[in-house]
Amino acid sequence: MKTLLIVCGAGHATSTIAVAKVQEWLNQNNYTDVKIYQSKLADELNKIDDYDAVISTTIVADSIKDKVINGLPLLTGVGVDQLYADLKERLGL
Repeated sequence: MKTLLIVCGAGHATSTIAVAKVQEWLNQNNYTDVKIYQSKLADELNKIDDYDAVISTTIVADSIKDKVINGLPLLTGVGVDQLYADLKERLGL
């Protein structure tokens, strides 16, 4: 089972939208072996490495930037194909 963390500033609004969109994409592509976790970024900073992939809809520190996929395309629709390609690669799907 692969693990995916989706975070935003407060862990409620934009991460909820992102979770719904990613779950729909996973379902459409029959990727059933992915468990999604949702939280606020501040609560997960020291646990980023515990997940196979991380998507954030908020700005992240430079120290973890290379480990996190920018989730803004899930909100704007611009660059969403690249986001899913990056996610597929990180999850090994």
